[in-house]
Amino acid sequence: MTAETLSLEERLLSGLDEEQREVATTLQGPLCVLAGAGTGKTRAITHRIAYGVHSGVYQPQRLLAVTFTARAAAEMRSRLRDLGAGGVQTRTFHAAALRQLQYFWPQAVGGQLPGLLEHKAQAIAEAARRHRITLDRAAIRDLASELEWAKVSMITPSTYLETAKGRGEPGGLQPANVARLFQAYEDVKLDRNLIDFEDVLLITVGILQEDPKVAAEVREQYRHFVVDEYQDVSPLQQRLLELWLGGREELCVVGDASQTIYSFTGATSAHLLEFGQRFPNAKMVKLVRDYRSTPQVVDLANRLLAARRSGGAGADRLWAQPLQLIAQQPVGPEPEFTECSDDEAEAAAVARRIGQLVAAGTQPKDIAVLFRTNGQSEAFEQALASAGIGYQLRGGERFFNRREVRDAVAQLRTAARSQPVGVPLGQAVRDVLSSLGYADEPPSGSGATRERWESLSALVSLADELSAARGEEFGMPEFVLELHERASAQHAPSVQGVTLASLHAAKGLEWDAVFLVGLSEGLVPISFADTPVTVDEERRLFYVGITRARQFLHLSWSLSRTPGGRAHRRPSRFLDGLRPGSVRTTAGIEGGSGSRRRREYRGPAVCRVCGSVLESGAERKVGRCTDCPPSYDEATFESLRGWRLEQARAADVPAFVIFTDATLTAIAEAKPASLAELANVAGVGKAKLERYGEAVLELLRGE
Repeated sequence: MTAETLSLEERLLSGLDEEQREVATTLQGPLCVLAGAGTGKTRAITHRIAYGVHSGVYQPQRLLAVTFTARAAAEMRSRLRDLGAGGVQTRTFHAAALRQLQYFWPQAVGGQLPGLLEHKAQAIAEAARRHRITLDRAAIRDLASELEWAKVSMITPSTYLETAKGRGEPGGLQPANVARLFQAYEDVKLDRNLIDFEDVLLITVGILQEDPKVAAEVREQYRHFVVDEYQDVSPLQQRLLELWLGGREELCVVGDASQTIYSFTGATSAHLLEFGQRFPNAKMVKLVRDYRSTPQVVDLANRLLAARRSGGAGADRLWAQPLQLIAQQPVGPEPEFTECSDDEAEAAAVARRIGQLVAAGTQPKDIAVLFRTNGQSEAFEQALASAGIGYQLRGGERFFNRREVRDAVAQLRTAARSQPVGVPLGQAVRDVLSSLGYADEPPSGSGATRERWESLSALVSLADELSAARGEEFGMPEFVLELHERASAQHAPSVQGVTLASLHAAKGLEWDAVFLVGLSEGLVPISFADTPVTVDEERRLFYVGITRARQFLHLSWSLSRTPGGRAHRRPSRFLDGLRPGSVRTTAGIEGGSGSRRRREYRGPAVCRVCGSVLESGAERKVGRCTDCPPSYDEATFESLRGWRLEQARAADVPAFVIFTDATLTAIAEAKPASLAELANVAGVGKAKLERYGEAVLELLRGE
């Protein structure tokens, strides 16, 4: 039978492998798809939806597909449109809840829906002023993250204290003060008639729980549900999903516990791992054929996961076992491992290797440099610029906010009203954008002119891509509409240039060549990951980085922070057993007996000023009673606080995870003159000593 004689339904299934076909043809009842990196999960679920629509099992308007980012939702919408299922509702949890809230608020609550608070900073600052608490910008950012975590975990100001044990001191505040500020923040919103993004979910949940009529209407509207990236669901999102279902079982979830990397935001893989318990008759399909990466990359990823004991929560369950990927691509080059003397040398080596790849034919847009913290990007930006290699910083200015892109979209919109008949879309877009500086060949050099050309070139490439996928009837008006939808979802096209991104920002993306940099202890895993649970998440984050590579993978680390500095760093424990000549050790396995030394019992700690037994953890860290006078130099302490703030901003983490105020006080009072003396200060562990020790000593010496 030829492709021309196949029915539409048969064509939807013809390009799928055995497991993907099983997903696509299981149209009813609870279905859990455990999908490894690169196994075609989006293809499987979009073909499942399209197959269900074309076979008459699904009504497009009565199926809700939910994912976690507006970009992912836009991508799924685009694929479904290409498969003839454009009427399916595809949204993020927040977008779906907001749409329902806007519709039901007048009848369920009455009046006008409160305004949406898009940024928490001003409200948190106002809440702090009400309690005479002084906060800097970093502390406000830390507290915003903490409040978001609390709310998606369905924690209220009154229950915060009992549930937030062990979370440290966000914003440098004790938990009791965080709870008070939490309540004040809620009061500020109430006074201003505002709700935040977490409230959108919370209020929707409340209405569905309390108003049977609204709940019945929603459940009548949506009969089938698909949830992508299910390992990232928070308790609040899970509760909303359960209310949408209302006891029904028409649910398909897709996820991979080994890619759970957002636990700090309240995400948990427990819902994925316990799916079979909630739905005993659920069907489970595993997608393990990796169509993205070479066997060499897949082997490295599999060996990394082999060193951990589970996929996260639910370690004793069969579902928690990490998926072992099976490579489907041809053999490629072995991963490269490079040890450098310092950060500057590492950046130069990476830029040099990228230059070789580009000279050999790899497009810069198909190359990425991935790091653990945003503060690491500067060295690689400078190295690439010195080498004359263009780059784009993911997480920087949004593509559709760029001046040249706004101008281009405006001109394309004008051209859409009078596009000549018969001119191919790609050529028409080139003709329009030529007036803004586009040419088929890029300008020489780098800088603003090159960046402008790369933005315009990305629009041209997108026009060519969409025209090829959707046929001759896809003209300028349709292209302009597509750009409008992509701008709303921040679904940017690929820009010509090497991508620089954090490992978290790289989730869901892929490149031909990937450079994983800064792979030393204190960065990977990050220094404040000091429990088996947090180290396990760092390993999963590293796994995500490895599996972004299609063909070429380069892993590097440096032994010192600065040129000529002391080589006190060591390669990440995750590389044990992976890099040539290394072996796996118990220190590299979460919870391994060799990962920590037992401390000798030394009796109760006493105050060095008055000799009294120290009661609290903060007192024991500082080494004196709270009531006894401090002995540190105020200027030294403030210098340490300023340095800590810079480190926190660079790493995009709360300031207290670098060092708490108590630890800074202890350092300022102890005035250590060597790494050995600094190691004796409470709160300075081995990882932090390796990461920050030299910098702290330089600061104490006045350098």
